[in-house]
Amino acid sequence: MKRLTLLPLLLSLNFSFAQKTTRFDSLYLSLFKANKFNGNVLIAEKGKIIYEKSFGFADFKTGRKINRNTVFELASVSKQFTAMGIVLLEKQGKLKYEDELALYIPELNSYKGVTILHLLQHTAGLPDYMQLFEEKGDKSKIAVNQDVIDLFQQLKPKADFAPNEKWEYSNTGYLLLASIIERVSKKSFADFLKENIFIPLKMKNSLVYRSRYQPQPIKNYAKGYTLDPVKGKILPDEMGKTYYTHYLDGIVGDGMVNSTLEDLLKWDRALYTDQLINAEDKKKIFSSGKTNTGTETNYGYGWALEDNKVYGKIASHSGGWAGYITYIERHLDRDKTIIVLQNYDEVSIPVKNTRNILYNRPIPARVPIDPNALKSYSGKYKMGSGEDRILSVADGKLYVQLDLADPLDISELIPIGNRLFIDSGLPHSVIYRFFKEDNELKFRILEKESGLDDQGRKITGTTP
Repeated sequence: MKRLTLLPLLLSLNFSFAQKTTRFDSLYLSLFKANKFNGNVLIAEKGKIIYEKSFGFADFKTGRKINRNTVFELASVSKQFTAMGIVLLEKQGKLKYEDELALYIPELNSYKGVTILHLLQHTAGLPDYMQLFEEKGDKSKIAVNQDVIDLFQQLKPKADFAPNEKWEYSNTGYLLLASIIERVSKKSFADFLKENIFIPLKMKNSLVYRSRYQPQPIKNYAKGYTLDPVKGKILPDEMGKTYYTHYLDGIVGDGMVNSTLEDLLKWDRALYTDQLINAEDKKKIFSSGKTNTGTETNYGYGWALEDNKVYGKIASHSGGWAGYITYIERHLDRDKTIIVLQNYDEVSIPVKNTRNILYNRPIPARVPIDPNALKSYSGKYKMGSGEDRILSVADGKLYVQLDLADPLDISELIPIGNRLFIDSGLPHSVIYRFFKEDNELKFRILEKESGLDDQGRKITGTTP
């Protein structure tokens, strides 16, 4: 009797599983065929893999294909491992979150009031080291963390804002956290992570690797590619030794952890246990910081945080560096995991649609739009709050550039209705509604499921 009772449920579950697999295949295969995806994807529910697939090449020149065990550079997804290193040292009583930066890096004692906690949560206000090095650094050699510290000590660039005055994403902060780990532990950043995280969690294919600074043979390694307008897909090294991904290759902490799908799933599962840290530690890691004014930062210790009205609490992080685009997302309330590793930076991370499939929700349908009408939306928009935005049309699609200083920071605006477009590049829903007012074209944000976009205020843009 029990078997007969359970059979309809089992059939239903198997159908649901098969349906999700088919939809995931359709989503990622369509992107791959459009040259918008090249890499690995893994999706799990309560640790059980429900979808895992490899697309494309680890080496375009030789035709070597990507497989489930291919190693990728994680870029800024590395920050969660740097943060965990700090948490482990705090548990060992070797540092405190309230300790000031100068206690461990006295060369930077001019930055008063900056604490380890500020560095973890991106509220320290320190200038961007990449821009500083671009303008003032020695590009004749590959820089390491100490070179950046020395440059800060020498030039003493003014802080962008006072500690905890506001939130601003900072690679500088995580570089300094890695240096603190090294000075406190008296081990290299690579050795500390290996001994305290990778070995205990049996992450056998994870390591800190700087391919230009300290090259070594790594089996099944994915080379990172970028797009050259003339040559097509190229390695960043083809840009020359004065290209920033070459002369900054020795920096660790904000990046340079390398890993695989399998190892990152082990990492995900360990964060549901007390194997490395306890519940109190995890509460700190996955709690949003607050600025002096009480504004939520929506960032914990190496994780971006979102309280989503549909999916619950989500911890995630993306990364982009030297041809790699990476992403990990953990649904903490429902124990679901999304991991995407790619080695071509002209690609997409379809987070929103992956979530829709994972929760059996419909994907917004693309509606046809007249090409001339689409072109009418092109232009530079002056925002009522935040940075200006540029909208452009390419290959019959409308794109928005969020960071005017970064031409790669673009995402497609997909037409879903009359003058309605949804931003495909954000994990939360952002819908643009265009309209005419005083003979000017404008748009407003109609909906979003988190407060990560311009402090949650509706934005109005006007063409020049």
